[in-house]
Amino acid sequence: MAKIKTTFFCQSCGAQYAKWQGQCTSCKQWNTIAEEVIQKEEKSSWRVSSGVTKVAVPQRISEIPKETHRRLDTLNEELNRVLGGGLVPGSLTLLGGEPGIGKSTLMLQLALKLPYKVLYVSGEESAQQIKMRAERIHPSSENCYILTETKTQHIFRIIEEIEPDVVIIDSIQTLHTETIESTAGSISQIRETASELIKFAKETATPVILIGHITKDGNIAGPKILEHMVDTVLQFEGDRSHLYRLLRAHKNRFGSTSELGIYEMRGDGLREVSNPSEILISRNEEGLSGTAIAATIEGMRPLLIEIQALVSSAVYGMPQRSTTGYNVKRLNMILAVLEKRVGFKLASKDVFLNITGGINIIDPAIDLAVVAAVLSSNIDVAIDKRTCFAGEVGLAGEVRPVIRVEQRISEAEKLGFTSIVISKHSKIPKAGYGIDIIRVSKVHDLVRHLFT
Repeated sequence: MAKIKTTFFCQSCGAQYAKWQGQCTSCKQWNTIAEEVIQKEEKSSWRVSSGVTKVAVPQRISEIPKETHRRLDTLNEELNRVLGGGLVPGSLTLLGGEPGIGKSTLMLQLALKLPYKVLYVSGEESAQQIKMRAERIHPSSENCYILTETKTQHIFRIIEEIEPDVVIIDSIQTLHTETIESTAGSISQIRETASELIKFAKETATPVILIGHITKDGNIAGPKILEHMVDTVLQFEGDRSHLYRLLRAHKNRFGSTSELGIYEMRGDGLREVSNPSEILISRNEEGLSGTAIAATIEGMRPLLIEIQALVSSAVYGMPQRSTTGYNVKRLNMILAVLEKRVGFKLASKDVFLNITGGINIIDPAIDLAVVAAVLSSNIDVAIDKRTCFAGEVGLAGEVRPVIRVEQRISEAEKLGFTSIVISKHSKIPKAGYGIDIIRVSKVHDLVRHLFT
């Protein structure tokens, strides 16, 4: 019997050490190094039956044939948008998110509705539990195969038998391989099982989707190298007390990372939200002060969102600055601009800012709507609900132009807005919009237009 060998891994970044120490010299985290059992043997291929692997040979780049495989349509417009058009053959996608947010529901829904042969491997639920959820989501499917297994060697044996077009693993932390003696979910097991799945995906041109757990800090559990190994890292976000879920790409080798997918959690699964502006804007008939509509861009999608602000006198000494979905440092900068350049005394007042819908926006084009909402709440005068804003505010109080302003104007016109406030220096390629375009060059001009 071979001698059992152990080594020490950092549970945060995956760095390896010969002995235990208190702090990881790679990620500077304390008390994250743990001992794991390993076995220094020759690692077998993912192919169980033949054990024969291809030997790579160098090729001139001009001689490499173009890939003939097209992306696999997931029949889910929101997922297609975030992926960049669909699943790329041979790609490895990692989906992370908080417990109970809907990761397994989204992937099971995908597996049940795809017109391709899908193998759904679950290491967390029994086949009966998955069947109960499947009956609620999509009662019948002839292309979905369910496998409850955690050992990779058994999984690859089933894969060679049924030859699926798509493989879904729920979750990567439950898998373990015989080549490593440590427990499932350890650093070495996650790294080795992911490596085997990558070899399988690249050699067979089969897309593989992994579901990953996250830590209390919001990062995907396991070594950081896992995110470097895969082709795409998706994050499923949202509050379990709300209906809506957001899907973002933190890494995508085959598309943009700025796209956003929006879903609504319902009893029969996740519903795609094709027009998110409808859910991000409240339908209050009476005018309320402190609200303004901003025209923003998420990836290729224009969105109209509602900005809510509340300005009140500070009664606890130090004024409070609190934001939800917006950078609090940028709010402090805007408040300083309003006090210095426009003359509004906001230093002794509490300011609370909220972006409805539970989404985070980093687009600077919403600065103008933030200014309008804060001033509206400060003087308690409502803004016309048919007016929206798109402009960046600088430190000198100037209103700067933003990118793709024509898309913002078209979206506002489509949703029934009668006017949009933009920078005076914005270049619009065409004329003849059915919406009144108001141009301002400084914050003074905005105040004069709205409140005089």
